[in-house]
Amino acid sequence: MGKSLTFLLALILLTIPCYGKNSKIDKTVVNEFDISKYLGTWYEISRYNHKFERGLVGVTATYSLREDGKIKVVNRDYEETLDGKMSEAIGKAKIPNPNIPAKLKVSFFLFFYADYFVLELDENYQWAVIGSKSDKYLWILSRTSQMDKTLYDELLNKLIVRGYDVNELIRIEQE
Repeated sequence: MGKSLTFLLALILLTIPCYGKNSKIDKTVVNEFDISKYLGTWYEISRYNHKFERGLVGVTATYSLREDGKIKVVNRDYEETLDGKMSEAIGKAKIPNPNIPAKLKVSFFLFFYADYFVLELDENYQWAVIGSKSDKYLWILSRTSQMDKTLYDELLNKLIVRGYDVNELIRIEQE
């Protein structure tokens, strides 16, 4: 077994007792976030299995600027299989506090907004990890429909250190 793999396994084992089910999860957002670089299409690579996305595959989110300064959000997905019925939901997002731009609010229904926290972000905006105030929501996103296994494992390790249960993540089928 290589030294790096041994170190990685030791790190994971050391963090498990510190971040058990009753521990607080680190929901710190990234320090640097430029919404103009974030705009465009993101593919959902994995997520926690929550009610409003259950059974959906091929999920993408596309962000663009609106004339009023808010962000247009278009989510597309397929039911059960990539050949299933395609649906689209159009929403909006905003940055309520310009001093913490990585904490957005997203709405798909009237004025009801949900948290959208950018927890981890590639410096070139090629992948992102999204969470919220709640421990029940977590997504790994990519600019491409597939993610390299090594990168995915690195992101899982970052999430383990933050206290997330990565065993709850489900991989999302993409084209």
